[in-house]
Amino acid sequence: MVILNLRELDLSMPLKNHYYYDEQRCEFIPIEYSRTEQVVYNLSIWILTGVILSGLGIMFLSNYVGTPAELALKAENEILYTQLESTKESINRLDQQLQNIAQTDNEVYRSVLGMDDISYDEREAGIGGADEFPEFNTYTESTSELLKWTASKLDNLERRISIQKLSFEELKKAYNENSEKLRHLPAIKPVSGVIISGFGMRDHPILMYTRMHDAIDFRADIGTPVHTTADGTIKFSGLRGNLGRIVIVDHGYGYETLYAHLSSVPKGIRKGSKVERGQLIAYSGNSGLTQGPHLHYKVVYNGKSVDPINYLFADISPEEYLMYQEIADTNTKSMD
Repeated sequence: MVILNLRELDLSMPLKNHYYYDEQRCEFIPIEYSRTEQVVYNLSIWILTGVILSGLGIMFLSNYVGTPAELALKAENEILYTQLESTKESINRLDQQLQNIAQTDNEVYRSVLGMDDISYDEREAGIGGADEFPEFNTYTESTSELLKWTASKLDNLERRISIQKLSFEELKKAYNENSEKLRHLPAIKPVSGVIISGFGMRDHPILMYTRMHDAIDFRADIGTPVHTTADGTIKFSGLRGNLGRIVIVDHGYGYETLYAHLSSVPKGIRKGSKVERGQLIAYSGNSGLTQGPHLHYKVVYNGKSVDPINYLFADISPEEYLMYQEIADTNTKSMD
């Protein structure tokens, strides 16, 4: 028996267009379908059509839009990239802070203790060269560069921090071996207040012109206790011009400290008196030519004024040092 489809099938019509050829009768006989067969047939056609259209839709989304999983992954990658950019800024800040600590280590700590500097090349520990992170080459160019930069910078920071730790261990050892000499090094703050003006060219608040401010100013109300910053001998105690009431301590080894604009001095603090680091030697005030109460603190080494902030290492953390340095750099006015 041969079945022929004489015209295109209309899916919305019942099955009545199929015939078979009867060889004995030499004619086409229509095929009779039951109602059930018609329903099953139409449903099959609709289901097959739906499957084909769904497959085509999925193929389109996959190629041009992305699957839900791919879209979620893309959104996640964008968030991670943004976070990496933010991390890059934090790493740069840490890098700058570490540079400042290394500079202070060389120029102050190691210099004061008579130790050789650690060169820049040594601190970098031989980093750089060929592509150290080829595993990131599979990502997009921008992501690959960011990942490589982050990994390289973190590796660099780890190396430099390790070297800085070793340097601090050397400093600690040298300090212990030279503890007697270091008792005469002005290495603590004379008062508990914060620094409000730094060392360098500053605008004078009374004279109204810029001149060298060869000291640092600490915030201190009238009557605040002032302590000597190292062992030594009182060299001078009395009045001196615009500085008002002052005390000068000779610490030996080429160091002197000066404390100015004082309100009073305890009994026993006179020329020739022996003092120890941390001992009360005066009370802060507003004597002399000043804008207000504070302590003017000066450090002299071999007859030359030096920045006192570099000699506070026994009393402040590296973070506090950076904070004081920033205050000193940004405030262009002095108090006297």
